[in-house]
Amino acid sequence: MSTVSTEIRDGIAIITVDNPPVNALSHSVREGLSNQMKELSSNADVSAIVIACAGRTFIAGADIREFGRPPQPPHLTEVVLEIEAMEKPVVAAIHGTALGGGLEVALSCHYRVALSSAKIGLPEVKLGILPGAGGTQRLPRIAGPANALDAIVSGRHISAKEAKGWGVLDELVEDNLLDAAIAFAKAAVDMGPRRTGEMTIDSAKFGPEFFDGFRKSVAKQTRGYFAPERCIQCVEAAVNLPFDEGMKRERELFQECFTNPQAKALQHMFFAERQVSRIPGIDKDTPRREIKRVGIIGAGTMGGGIAMNFANVGIPVTILEVEQAALDRGLGVVRKNYERSAAKGKLTAEQVEGLMSQFTGTLSYDDLSDCDLIIEAVFETMDIKKKVFTELDRVAKPGAILASNTSYLDVDAIAACTKRPEDVLGLHFFSPANVMRLLEIVRAEKTSPEVLATCVDLAKTIRKVGVVAGVCHGFIGNRMLSPYGREAALSVIEGAKPEEVDAALFNFGMPMGPMTMSDMAGLDIGYLNRQGIGRENYETKAYDWMDRLVEAGRKGLKVGAGVYAYDEGSRTPKPDPEVMKIIEEESAKAGIERKPISADAIVERCMMALINEGAKILGEGIAYRASDIDVVYVNGYGYPPYRGGPMHYADHLGLKTVYAKICEYADTVGDRWWKPAPLLKELAEAGKSFADYDRENAG
Repeated sequence: MSTVSTEIRDGIAIITVDNPPVNALSHSVREGLSNQMKELSSNADVSAIVIACAGRTFIAGADIREFGRPPQPPHLTEVVLEIEAMEKPVVAAIHGTALGGGLEVALSCHYRVALSSAKIGLPEVKLGILPGAGGTQRLPRIAGPANALDAIVSGRHISAKEAKGWGVLDELVEDNLLDAAIAFAKAAVDMGPRRTGEMTIDSAKFGPEFFDGFRKSVAKQTRGYFAPERCIQCVEAAVNLPFDEGMKRERELFQECFTNPQAKALQHMFFAERQVSRIPGIDKDTPRREIKRVGIIGAGTMGGGIAMNFANVGIPVTILEVEQAALDRGLGVVRKNYERSAAKGKLTAEQVEGLMSQFTGTLSYDDLSDCDLIIEAVFETMDIKKKVFTELDRVAKPGAILASNTSYLDVDAIAACTKRPEDVLGLHFFSPANVMRLLEIVRAEKTSPEVLATCVDLAKTIRKVGVVAGVCHGFIGNRMLSPYGREAALSVIEGAKPEEVDAALFNFGMPMGPMTMSDMAGLDIGYLNRQGIGRENYETKAYDWMDRLVEAGRKGLKVGAGVYAYDEGSRTPKPDPEVMKIIEEESAKAGIERKPISADAIVERCMMALINEGAKILGEGIAYRASDIDVVYVNGYGYPPYRGGPMHYADHLGLKTVYAKICEYADTVGDRWWKPAPLLKELAEAGKSFADYDRENAG
């Protein structure tokens, strides 16, 4: 069946794109639109044209199956120029989403009619590129440069109502879209074509100071990214150049983005997030369990945040606490979170009350007997977890899924406390749990396929990126965090100042440096963990100076002093001479001659440690794919998306280079912590990449 068809009704040609599931701009669609323009331009029976789409959406963008392949003509730029050049009015009928190339097609039409529920957007920046078929030149002309900058640099979806206010949409309707578009097309015959590319912008209103102001306003969000600045330059071209010259500038800047490594990295992340739900041994025929009510044990910060995820999608929650005061306090925090959203205009007062009605508080385990899924979010000690699961085994109904929010502990040992280990797994949420996108789904040895499948689907329901991990200390993310933190701390004891380590990794793209992160989390957490595992199980040189800080009462931001000092009420870290004195004393005690360490050297050792541990995790089968590790680190630990995650970054450097560097560290400082991962050695010697491993081994 053709993806583009045409029928004529009372002098109006209706072109229908039908390319399921999202009417992507594949070669057949581009070719079909181009052919129809040529045929209809000379058809005397046609006075106007409507471009509409079958199915659930207007053209939602490029065909991702064509990513990385040589483009086949006709190119989209040529197609939209053909549409815009038509002497007969062309009307776009928009429902669902008109995104990327889909919006560029709509902008090349002379008029646009949309359902009020529709959304538009130019999200190319999220893939490290920019709209390349005139989007950066047409949108500023019809919506104004300020609105165009907002849309193109953010890549966000824009509601039909907002788009109409910008002038992008001419008419909104509640239903009967095609009839409305045909009626509009008939009226447009007398008006004639109105070409977006021929609209003008008063450049006097949008001088350099306007664009400089915009750059400053988005500097924090766009830090480190290559494409946003090129997007801004494209809009500047729309303001200052004739349309044809602006189109040439757009093409030049598009090529700059397309050939930059960030485009490949961001596109890697795009596909990686869509791959995580593909689990070997699980398919659409694997049974799922229905989740109608969820129980949460613990109303603290984590428990309340976890509960909000379910209430937000209409799944009722029962929260258990041991004391009424703790329960009231926890539910009070949840209410404040919702009221804060209401104060920002994101929720109405009625919606806040509706969400709070989804919560039921209790002090009795027996009230969890009707829950389909129960998640514990109690203190991170094995004894407490085991007591909780022993009690859950008593009260939970048959078929209920029992989950631990543990971030480090052995889920197999927890499952063994029950008579139903097949119903047990880990659901590791990240703090703040109602905000962070990542969810590590920890499959225990006896977790049943249907329990795992249910939770993989549930992650999507509650709008999380769910990554399946195996059982080991720290799973994927926290296990990798350990060597990263070790090398950062060793850099300090060997000669760098804490603020130099933080600056190096911040400039690499991390949201904050590891010393600042330690202060925010609380230095006492790592201290207690080290006390528990014993000095023989960690690199003492890395952490003795931190332990002295804790023993001196410097537990981090919460007490106003940690690696850094903090003014009262401030979260801004300040270097402290007292800390440097302790660091220098510990360096001398360890027999270390302190030497300056460059920012590049700090980044290299931290990244190499991260990559090597990731390769061990992958080789041990803790992660199914290298790309799953990237998804964890980008979504849970702030790894810069434009570098594609640590494993993609390793591929970018070349695994032979990475392996050689890790061997060099092993030769220099010993292989206790730097023994190369067997999988890394194997791939490097074979001239392969982690991406090759994914293609060959992952399901």
